[in-house]
Amino acid sequence: MRFLKMTFLLAVLLVSGSIIAQEENNFEISKNLEIYGDIMRQLNLNYADNINPGNLNQDAIDAMLKNLDPYTVYIPESKMEDYELMSKGEYGGIGAMIQKQDDWVVVSEPYEGFPAQKAGLQAGDEIRAIDGDSARGKTTSAVSEKLKGTPGTTVQVTVRHFASDTDTTYTIEREKVKIPNVPYYGMISKDIGYISLIQFSQNAGNDVKNAFLALKKEHKDLKGVVFDLRSNGGGLLNEAVKIANIWIPKNKLIVKTKGKIKANTHSYSTQLPALDSKIPLVVLVDGNTASASEIVSGSMQDYDRGVIIGSRTFGKGLVQNVLPISYNSKLKVTIAKYYIPSGRCIQAINYFDRQQGDGPSKVPDSLISAFKTNGGRTVYDGGGIEPDITMDNQRFNQVTGDLYAQNYIFKFANLYRSRHDSISGSGSFTVSDSLFEAFKNFVGDKFDYKTETESVIKRLKESAEREAYDEAIDSTIQLLEKEVKEEKKKDLDKNKEEIKQLLRIEIVTRYYYQKGKAQSSLIDDPEIAKAIEILHDADEYHSILSGDGDASTQEK
Repeated sequence: MRFLKMTFLLAVLLVSGSIIAQEENNFEISKNLEIYGDIMRQLNLNYADNINPGNLNQDAIDAMLKNLDPYTVYIPESKMEDYELMSKGEYGGIGAMIQKQDDWVVVSEPYEGFPAQKAGLQAGDEIRAIDGDSARGKTTSAVSEKLKGTPGTTVQVTVRHFASDTDTTYTIEREKVKIPNVPYYGMISKDIGYISLIQFSQNAGNDVKNAFLALKKEHKDLKGVVFDLRSNGGGLLNEAVKIANIWIPKNKLIVKTKGKIKANTHSYSTQLPALDSKIPLVVLVDGNTASASEIVSGSMQDYDRGVIIGSRTFGKGLVQNVLPISYNSKLKVTIAKYYIPSGRCIQAINYFDRQQGDGPSKVPDSLISAFKTNGGRTVYDGGGIEPDITMDNQRFNQVTGDLYAQNYIFKFANLYRSRHDSISGSGSFTVSDSLFEAFKNFVGDKFDYKTETESVIKRLKESAEREAYDEAIDSTIQLLEKEVKEEKKKDLDKNKEEIKQLLRIEIVTRYYYQKGKAQSSLIDDPEIAKAIEILHDADEYHSILSGDGDASTQEK
């Protein structure tokens, strides 16, 4: 009886403490809101110039939320369309990606089957005017805002096609543009299927389900599936649970959320029998695999349902909810942490337990805990999903990256498309040596980039001048500069294969759009090759999932 009284007293004290803390917070909120309102009124009355209350308020809100975490954000009414695009993967518009190049915004990729592509817009088209208003000097966001609109309305878009000197005006009827969750699925060997998922917006679960069922129906000898979550930043939690349910049986916990209040604490389990709980599965991940993608890949690992290949994932173990607030605005706020089936939270950055003024920090190694998968393998929390087979990210040489960044590859693909009506196919097209030579001629002497070696030589010259060594070593520095200049002429040939890879993908995209781009990107992909190897080796596959195999690091 005494023990029960003590327990009751402790519970009362805890509740009382919570109520007192809540009342203190409420007082602080009321006090500071009153101060904030007084400051705004005094500024409006007394400041030497007119103020813009809306901008000041936006800055104040952004500064306040910046002290929390990067996922808690204010969404004003003016940004609701962008929010709808992120959450639903759809918007009203013409269906094209755009980018800024010099004075003009350029179509970088029209979406197949949507108004821009159906009207005749192509990658490389300069947008010269919209509804008769010049687009010269406009930002991508300004142009995007004018191109978007209510489905069924029209917009006049004046473009100058690549390699043309005349303008063409198109009247385009806007449609509801839905970015596909699954841009591509198909076979990557005679018996291994592949599904790419790029976002977890509405219907992602059904899209993956339908892709998997199509693979099984069309290929009776299907021996395994590669599920690609690389560069997938996540999205809707419920879609992650549906996708996990494709391969994980009914009534299995996929994720649990734990928030400050009871309403934000939930457990999410599979609701239906799995479509296939036996077929071998490989999940591809990388450093940009985050949130809902980590729930899926983490649950596959925790249930020993599939082999995870790639690099450590991003480490976002926080859940957001979108709450309506005044004047048609919304607040997306972090409401909970989530925990995958083994019980681990894979959040990599600590935004909560810090003193005022301190920045967020990574979870230290000393606080990382070990957990067990369903089959007894050891896994860890505190920093993303560690793959079963770790592979280095593919890194392009600087010259290749600069060719891409300076749009030489993009523009050459446009030129090629203007001269060739068709190519052999998205999976069979290759960049021949003669085509590579044509690209080198296209680049010519226009391509200018600075190597790290040149930067070091420049710093050496500056140091020599400061320390009065320049006369003594000037001839040596000049010789170094000459040698580097000569070696740079060979850079394209030294990086020929990776340049050809990017050229192939870019050219294929001109003819086969997003599906072709996805398919072409899989060619010569080391992680795809490793996935096929693992799925073809049943002993190795089961050895990894049982914990008997050694995870190997493969260099790209």
